[in-house]
Amino acid sequence: MVTLVSLYPLALLHIAPACYGVYHVLLYKRDPRSAMGWIMACVFLPFAGPLAYFLFGINRVRARARGFQRRFLAIDYEARVPGIALVSPDVPGLEQIGLRITGRTPSAGNTVRVLYNGEQAYAAMLASIRAARERVLLATYILKVDDTGRAFADALVEASARGVQVMVLVDGIGELYSWQSPSRFLRKRGVAVARFLPLQLFPPSIHINLRNHRKLLIVDDGIAYAGGMNISDDQTADAGRPRRVTDVHFGLSGPVVADLARIFCSDWRFATGSPVNRKSTPVPVPILPGDARCRPIPDGPDDEMDALALTIQSVVSGAATSVDVVTPYFLPSRGLIASLQSAALRGARVRIILPGKNNLFYVHWAHRNVLTELLGWGIEVYYQPAPFCHSKLLCVDRDYCLIGSANLDPRSLRLNYELGIEVFCAQLNAELRAHIDMLVAGSARVTPDELTGRSVPVRLRDAAAYLLSPYL
Repeated sequence: MVTLVSLYPLALLHIAPACYGVYHVLLYKRDPRSAMGWIMACVFLPFAGPLAYFLFGINRVRARARGFQRRFLAIDYEARVPGIALVSPDVPGLEQIGLRITGRTPSAGNTVRVLYNGEQAYAAMLASIRAARERVLLATYILKVDDTGRAFADALVEASARGVQVMVLVDGIGELYSWQSPSRFLRKRGVAVARFLPLQLFPPSIHINLRNHRKLLIVDDGIAYAGGMNISDDQTADAGRPRRVTDVHFGLSGPVVADLARIFCSDWRFATGSPVNRKSTPVPVPILPGDARCRPIPDGPDDEMDALALTIQSVVSGAATSVDVVTPYFLPSRGLIASLQSAALRGARVRIILPGKNNLFYVHWAHRNVLTELLGWGIEVYYQPAPFCHSKLLCVDRDYCLIGSANLDPRSLRLNYELGIEVFCAQLNAELRAHIDMLVAGSARVTPDELTGRSVPVRLRDAAAYLLSPYL
């Protein structure tokens, strides 16, 4: 017969981990709803509650990332001095946001060129690599060993044979999208390649998260290419192969290129533990001054501030006339939902353009669970027909654009290493908004009736998928 006395040791065994769990929740959980749920679980679910919190509730992703940063990060580009002291009455409103978040003002005199799909982007990138004289720095998430990937490999090998310093950084998970290892393929041909946190058993390194999702190509420190475009045949089309993916990439020149080169060098040091040493003295590249002011915002799980998420929420909240969003994956945080609603309530036109059929079906299910909250306030949501649109664009008012690699989902904004580039330029804004107008014209607008007309099983499916959105 079980007596109260015999239960005391079991109770003590539960109380100790439960108290530590509550202590940890109170110190580190920012969301009060999440914190209250974990506290209740730790207190009222003997053994199972504290165990579940230790396994699933502690954000080990961020802790590991900060550990890697302390060990390997040599170039402190991501160090920031944000705060009220940086407020300046001479800085315009949206520009002030990035100043306070990054501690840096945008560099002036840049040129930003829009490159549509692989036909334009790859042609420009390959031409720059073939003309390189000093060094080529390439970072990408996916580099498939297909016709496009081999064209890049040939150009990189030829550049290396000319004496150009060539360094390629591929993500350890992203390279698994290719049937043939791109890092091994390039290394066999004499190209210096590093993998960003590859999966391995000895020594153990199993990091599904902490991915480097940035896409960067810097040539001779004179021109850079950035955006969200991977390197594969998927972004191109020919007579025998229909286009599977549409995308937008960007060519940049001016002072911003040096900032982007520093970000690459930081990532290389992170991945290899070794700095990037130049093979030769850089030769100045003549650059015509442009009218774009640019400010890179690198972000990752080792960042205390969630700089990109905070920037996006703040510029959307500050919109006066319009907000245009194009993204393949849309799982907005509560803060971003509130920012979009706030902009619409002040009279700004808010448009969100999404793929009508997502390549990740569960992401499509999850985002439909939040669309009602947006449509109810007059926010316009459009579904694009195939092919799948991988573009990542944010245009606010008449002169602000945010370009780069980040999607609007927790994986990009909390778990990946991403790169956003703020561009203050009325001309670029007008071109991208014209592109978005074209997308809207060919898309179907989502209506409230379409969402309320979902069957109960479908609504339950979508709601269940949304519950998992922090991990998608």
